[in-house]
Amino acid sequence: MASPLKQIRYRIEWLTLKFLTVTVPLLPRKGILWLANILGFLAYRLDANGRHTALANLSAVFGESHDENQRLTIAKQAYRDFARTMLDQFWSSRLTAENYLNCVEVIVEDPEAIARAQDSGAIWVTPHYGNFEWTSLIMGFRDFPFIVVAQDFKNPLLTNLFKTNREISGHRVIPQGGAMLRLFKTLKSGGNAAFLTDLTIKPSRTATIIDCFGLKTCVTSLHAGLQRKTHLPIIPGFTTPLSNGNYRLNILAPLEIDDQASDQEIVQACWDVFEVHIRENPAPWLWMYKHWRYRPEKDGESYPPYARESSKFNKLEMRVKES
Repeated sequence: MASPLKQIRYRIEWLTLKFLTVTVPLLPRKGILWLANILGFLAYRLDANGRHTALANLSAVFGESHDENQRLTIAKQAYRDFARTMLDQFWSSRLTAENYLNCVEVIVEDPEAIARAQDSGAIWVTPHYGNFEWTSLIMGFRDFPFIVVAQDFKNPLLTNLFKTNREISGHRVIPQGGAMLRLFKTLKSGGNAAFLTDLTIKPSRTATIIDCFGLKTCVTSLHAGLQRKTHLPIIPGFTTPLSNGNYRLNILAPLEIDDQASDQEIVQACWDVFEVHIRENPAPWLWMYKHWRYRPEKDGESYPPYARESSKFNKLEMRVKES
C-alpha cells in the first residue's frame, strides 16, 4: 500500500497525463512538431543525467567518426524526437484504420511474406527508435493485432492509462509476470507478438549478450526462445520521424534464421538489422538511456563511464561463448 504522500503524487501524475490525453489530440501535426521541439529543448537543458548519458553513449559509439559538435547535434535531436514520441502517445487517439496513412508512410520490403504472416502469425521486433509506440499501433490498424509485453509503471494509474492508449488499434497489452506462457499460446494459435528488443536487462536465463555498436550489452532473449519453439518468422520494423511531423514505417523482410541458431545468434541477427539503419540516421534512437550498464573484464575502457563490471555478466558471457 502506497503512503498517503505517494498516493497524492500518483494522483497528480495521473491528472497531468489525463489532461494531456484531452488537450494534445486537439493540436494539428505542425503543433505537435512545434511543441515537441520546445519540450525537447527544455528536456535537454534540464535533464543533466540523461544529457550526460547521451553524450557518453555517442562518444563511445561515434567518438572517432563524429566530432563534439556533431554528437551534441544528435543528442539534442534525440530529445526532440523522444518528446514527439511521447506527445504522439496521446495524439494517437485521433488515429483510425481509415486515416492513419495521412500521418504515416508505410514501406513494406516483402509484401508476400507479410501476407503469409497474417495467416500464420509472427514475432515482430523493434528498437526504441523514432516513434516505437506507433510501430506497434499502426500494425494493429493493418489487421495485425499484437500481444505486447509492457513493464508496469510504479504508479498503477499510469499503467492503466498507457495500456488504454496502446490498445486502441486492437492490441492486447499484458504485464511481464507469466508473459512467456501467454505469448507461446498466442503464437501457437496463429497470433502475433511484439517486442522492444534493445533494453538492457540484468544477466539471467532470459538474457543474452550481443555486440551493439562494437560494445557488448545484455538484452532479452525472449523473442529468440519463442522463435525456436514455434518456428514463426521474426519480422523487424521501425518508425522514423520526418521533418514535416509525420513518420515513415519500414516493415522489413523476415529474418533468415537457421534451425540450429542459438538464442544469442537470433538476437544478434535482430540487432544487426537495426544497427545499420541507426548508423545512417542516429538521432531517433534513445541515446539518453544506459544501453551499456555492464562492461567485460577485458577491453572495458572503451565503454561509457557509467558501465560497471559484473560477475554475473561475465558468467553469462562465458555461457554465450560456449553455446
